Amino acid sequence: MNTSRLSWTMALCAACWGGLATAETVLERVAGGGKLVIAHRESSIPFSYMDANKKPVGYAMDLCQKLADAVRKKTGKANMQVEYLMVTPANRIAMVEQGKADLECGSTTNNAERRQKVGFTIPHFITGARLLVRANSKVERIEDLEGKKLVSTKGTTPLKAAEQANRERLLNVTIVEAPDHAKAVEMVEASEADAFVMDDVLLYGLAANRSNPAALKVVGKFLTTEPLAIMLPKNDPEFKKLVDDEMRRLIVSKEIYPIYDKWFLKPIPPKNTPLNMPVSYLLKDFWKYPTDQVPF
Repeated sequence: MNTSRLSWTMALCAACWGGLATAETVLERVAGGGKLVIAHRESSIPFSYMDANKKPVGYAMDLCQKLADAVRKKTGKANMQVEYLMVTPANRIAMVEQGKADLECGSTTNNAERRQKVGFTIPHFITGARLLVRANSKVERIEDLEGKKLVSTKGTTPLKAAEQANRERLLNVTIVEAPDHAKAVEMVEASEADAFVMDDVLLYGLAANRSNPAALKVVGKFLTTEPLAIMLPKNDPEFKKLVDDEMRRLIVSKEIYPIYDKWFLKPIPPKNTPLNMPVSYLLKDFWKYPTDQVPF
């Protein structure tokens, strides 16, 4: 390598390193007048979904409003604007990883694979994957789907768990992907699939808001254990500490409980149907010592 090329290479590297060293954090951007970008989902009832007025609502959205208030207080920007970005199960991780969203407020599982790319705060719900089937179906567990068709949503942990179980247990189940939860339910209703595997709380919420909820039922044992948490950028420790501290405050002060009750025990939009799901013993125990560390 000649001297001029070496000098050019060193200058380029220095510019890159300088850019990395001065990368703007979320709090710095907001303090400078920038917006906080909250990613939300279209049909993850009751965590994050669109109401009749096309406004993002839900349990996770309410929690994210509390987190947004904490950002306002920390930065002194009482007029901080919030921008909403709809994401899908397939692109939600990339949107946070690429810096296009600061918080992903939905029903995303915190697991080791995802922690390689993004960060998570303290879980706001613990659930597990089960099966949604037609009310007249004889399917009670994944083994009953041998020779049948199972649908799940693209980019989700239940889809991966079902594929692994199918492969390891030689179940001979045909597994297909749906672009979103709503489409997967429609496929079960239309007999295009025999079951939909997803977090059971989402299945209850989705079924409750169909035109004929009695035509569907949730069955089977947990195929997975899913600690759901709000997702945030991986390498922004100051922002993560603020989010963790606020989540911990909401839990320890029990301020989170009325928010939980609003979405899981009381009637919710769009049909004002209650899910009737009190806080589980598993979640209560986890909240005794709230942490972002999960053993999965």
